[in-house]
Amino acid sequence: MPARDIYHNTVKSALQKDGWTITHDPFPLQIGKKRLSVDLGAERLISAENATQKIVVEVKSFVGHSDVKDLEQALGQYILYRQILNEMGIERNLYIAVSRPTFNSVFTIELGQILLKNQIIRLIVFDDENEVIVEWIPD
Repeated sequence: MPARDIYHNTVKSALQKDGWTITHDPFPLQIGKKRLSVDLGAERLISAENATQKIVVEVKSFVGHSDVKDLEQALGQYILYRQILNEMGIERNLYIAVSRPTFNSVFTIELGQILLKNQIIRLIVFDDENEVIVEWIPD
């Protein structure tokens, strides 16, 4: 099993505080003989629609030597996981969870903004000190 991100438990707690039930830790994927996993699977009841919203979340800390390299790696994982989810017929929205400082340093500049503007990725921004979600992009 791959090592967990340093914010894994923080994001798990933040999701639970936000009304999500953790269904998978980790969420298993398989394509052919290859097995992979996304960090978390979660769901919550949408009371107005009496339906369940389901997501999978890849937690990223961006603590490497280069924000650009970390972004490239996160984006590659995101695209791969999204394609495997589609191939497996799993209807869950995929998110990358990042801390507020990472969001501010990576996703508010042009490089990160093109990914958000063109809706290439979905983000969960969390406050790592208070273990709460501060923003869903897109919301």
